[in-house]
Amino acid sequence: MTGTTSSGRQKLSKSEAVYRELRDNIMAGRYVAGYRLVLDQLAREHHVSTVPVREAIRRLEAEGLVTFTRNVGAEVAGINTSDYADTMQTLAFLEGAATSLGARQLTPDRLREADELNDAMRSMLTGEFDPVRFTQLNEQFHQTLCSACPNRHLLDLLGQEWQRMSFVRRSSFTFMPSRTEASVREHDELLTLIRSDAPEAEIEWATRQHKLHTVDAYLAARNTPTAQTTS
Repeated sequence: MTGTTSSGRQKLSKSEAVYRELRDNIMAGRYVAGYRLVLDQLAREHHVSTVPVREAIRRLEAEGLVTFTRNVGAEVAGINTSDYADTMQTLAFLEGAATSLGARQLTPDRLREADELNDAMRSMLTGEFDPVRFTQLNEQFHQTLCSACPNRHLLDLLGQEWQRMSFVRRSSFTFMPSRTEASVREHDELLTLIRSDAPEAEIEWATRQHKLHTVDAYLAARNTPTAQTTS
């Protein structure tokens, strides 16, 4: 049961505290795909019984970050190609709609922020490439372009899908480094469309195709047949 500290802040339950630390370790890459989450070991490390550890692992399993196999136990999940493609295709349509709906409401400061993020991505093409950082910048770029969307329900849906992708996206460009240059170039083209007050339909199509190109590159890198549908 949660309580409060002397400063009035809510004290986390043991299960919540373990859950947050395990999740942080997974998202930061300290626990890589296939890393075994041993109940007794984790209980000792967190100075708790196995009960809150088991509860935390169940939550992580429900989020798709952990898999449980009989006679093996809990392990950090790897990238599920089918789930990745499905979620990216969903994002293609959601981001396309959100970007086009909010394009004319993007302030000069927001567009400058998008430029700076894309420039930071561009600088990594000729320097030391960090796929984790590149992926983070890419995510921030698209969140910036979607931020002016006036449809709150659409943004809520996007938030859910971004959360679903957060684990996979952390290192997805590791599998398709050849996609990075094209991705930056397509960002430039998208910003040009927005600044030129292009029709909403054109901005939506360009955003959608940009995302679907990434799906194709990923599936090709994983030697998986593509099922992209374009319009």
